[in-house]
Amino acid sequence: MIKILKYSFFDLMRSRWSYVYFAFYLLLGFVLLFLNTDVSKAVITLMNVVIILVPLMGTLFGVMYYYNSKEFIELLLAQPIKRTSIFIGQYLGVATSLTFSLIVGLGIPFLVYGIFKSDAILDFSLLLVTGGFLTFIFTAISFYIGLSNENKIKGFGYAIVFWLFMAVIYDGLFLISLIVFEAYPLDTFSLFASLANPIDLSRILILLKLDISALMGYTGAIFQKFFGTQWGVVIAMGVLLLWVIVPVFLIRRKALKKDF
Repeated sequence: MIKILKYSFFDLMRSRWSYVYFAFYLLLGFVLLFLNTDVSKAVITLMNVVIILVPLMGTLFGVMYYYNSKEFIELLLAQPIKRTSIFIGQYLGVATSLTFSLIVGLGIPFLVYGIFKSDAILDFSLLLVTGGFLTFIFTAISFYIGLSNENKIKGFGYAIVFWLFMAVIYDGLFLISLIVFEAYPLDTFSLFASLANPIDLSRILILLKLDISALMGYTGAIFQKFFGTQWGVVIAMGVLLLWVIVPVFLIRRKALKKDF
């Protein structure tokens, strides 16, 4: 598994798209810090980009890498190698390379501007951690979608629809439900609804850390009461980790049963 992970990691790192992905975050970080020397405000702006772009890139790279390496996978399957080692190794290689590009791309400009001397270092660290989680989550889900669909067009379509649902449609449905059932106590519902979407959960964690939960109104007070505590943060991180583990388990289960 480690050898396959290394191969997938360096194979993707040599891809021009990885350079573009890295260069985008590098340029974005320098531009934001050049226009605004307040690191906390730069982190808020980055959050809006990372929360949407990272899941999208994880989805695209994951499903694209799986379909483009199918012949290589078939060659590996003919060798005395466990199926789980092949697929989990490839998934980890892709997710690790994307996370590496994200961390280094954003880390360099913030290091140049002295992030370690700033009070926003914890906020920035949380942004990178949640970005890493989202990368591993959506890459795993896209890998599973690819494994479940032989047709490349269907696989791409399902992966994009899933990202679109989580990034856009889910929030709309959540808002509509809050408006329709505003006469009822929705504290518990709001908490569970946020835990059911890793993008929303990551956004809430960053907003609370930046201490701007007041902008979220009544639900912001609910989230502050729960996620603002140490146990709340631990639970949130545990849920994000669970969002990684479940798709990986599904990948393993599908790989063992799939007839290639």
